[in-house]
Amino acid sequence: MGDQVRDEATGRKAIVTDIRKGSIYILRPVAGGGAFWEAEDPDRLIVTEPSGGGS
Repeated sequence: MGDQVRDEATGRKAIVTDIRKGSIYILRPVAGGGAFWEAEDPDRLIVTEPSGGGS
């Protein structure tokens, strides 16, 4: 968690805030606030900046 990603399904940059049931990725915008969303297709998340936290 904490990785910055590009959600290719929506074209949005995001931060992974939670992973539920091992495959549901909860995302939030990198900047500017806004609503959280679930990744429509987790296979289309591209890590742009790893969190470095090891989790």
